[in-house]
Amino acid sequence: MKNKQVAPSLRFKKANGEDYPPWEQRAFGNIAIRLSSLSNKSDLPRVEYADIISGEGRLNKDIYAKERVKPGVEFKRGQVLYGKLRPYLQNWLLPTFSGIAVGDFWVLEPKKLDSQFLYYLIQAPTFSSISNLSVGTKMPRADWKLISQASFRVPSFSEEQQKIGRFLSDLDSLITLHQRKVESVKKLKKSLLQKMFPKEGETVPAIRFPGFTDAWEQRKLGEFATIVGGGTPSTNTSEYWDGDIDWYSPAEITGQIFLTRSKRRITNRGYENSSAKMLPAGTVLFTSRAGIGKTAILAMPGCTNQGFQSIVPNKQMLDSYFIFTRTEELKKYGLAIGSGSTFTEVSGKQMASMPLRMPATTEEQKAISRFFYCLDKIITLHQRKVETLKKLKKALLQRMFI
Repeated sequence: MKNKQVAPSLRFKKANGEDYPPWEQRAFGNIAIRLSSLSNKSDLPRVEYADIISGEGRLNKDIYAKERVKPGVEFKRGQVLYGKLRPYLQNWLLPTFSGIAVGDFWVLEPKKLDSQFLYYLIQAPTFSSISNLSVGTKMPRADWKLISQASFRVPSFSEEQQKIGRFLSDLDSLITLHQRKVESVKKLKKSLLQKMFPKEGETVPAIRFPGFTDAWEQRKLGEFATIVGGGTPSTNTSEYWDGDIDWYSPAEITGQIFLTRSKRRITNRGYENSSAKMLPAGTVLFTSRAGIGKTAILAMPGCTNQGFQSIVPNKQMLDSYFIFTRTEELKKYGLAIGSGSTFTEVSGKQMASMPLRMPATTEEQKAISRFFYCLDKIITLHQRKVETLKKLKKALLQRMFI
């Protein structure tokens, strides 16, 4: 790979304010050695491909609790693990411990190069453009011969390498901090969902807000809400589409809480010539087939295709966020009761018959809703910070490497 650019667009300067020299061009095989000697030491933890969170460089499990029988390539702190299988999935790790890499990894030892700089070099677009030229079809793997011979620009001064590595490492630490906050609040929410709703066979939750003492009542969802299906206008009639009416499909329910705009919209004629039903704001969309149990709340009126059995609460009896908070119960019930030969589906009648333990008053519903709404806002806040920081990192990798 030839690159006429001799310095990245964004650089650090020396302590005295002067520029560092231009970067030098070196073959990857001259800046990193691929280790290949197998080891089966029983005192070292094993790291497998699935143990690393793709794109994050973090372990997703306690590797010290795993069996230590599989052989692999021994690595030490300061060496870099690169997942050669499906390189576009970005499985890489800069370990802070010694261990054995099992399976589809290259263990890279820096050669006259800062290890953190090497770790971020393999994440840079210039490296990805080569590593993604993988061999194989079903299970593509990065080609070491191709990569080792490819040339990359690197700083000639180790001090500049270290500055880049430390800077991006600090950014990764900030990303990880917010990711762990998300995970921590999600665990708290899961625990509270178990304690703030009655267990099976019980009539009161383990944790309640002050002032509420009445037992919860066994009711049916249909007593508090209307269950509404959806429909699709003919896709062969162009005048039915690209109108002003929001029209949702299950694929659009991807973890967001409130929906304000659908990807596709239909016209009044499309609406009139289909079985779609207009749903008011506050409706809880519930996917009823091909992925039962995903939910979201309509922030604006809209309609859906036939892949939903949406819950339209009676506002005097049921709080939208309260029933949304019980998504896991809804999903569990839908999966248990659903049927079908082509694909599993739950009907509106079945959803209306769903048994639910309900507070005796709407005031308790709303108190629970407000609490989980605040908890969800905290989760969303940290998730957005993670997304923002990841975008920043991506932009920096483009500008800090050649």
